Amino acid sequence: MTKTPHDPKGDAREARLKAALRANLARRKAQGRARAGTSDETTQNEQHGPEIPPNGQAPGNEE
Repeated sequence: MTKTPHDPKGDAREARLKAALRANLARRKAQGRARAGTSDETTQNEQHGPEIPPNGQAPGNEE
């Protein structure tokens, strides 16, 4: 069904969706700016995880 021009319920929903989209876009832009400011090592760790030494134990896991 299509919404009628005088449907206040539909107008409120559209306004909420527009506000949510704007907030999401602002959040994603902020995340992109923050990622652009990180070093290559941090970006690599976020994408692939930290390097594990050949002995198979991650740093800090000594028992």
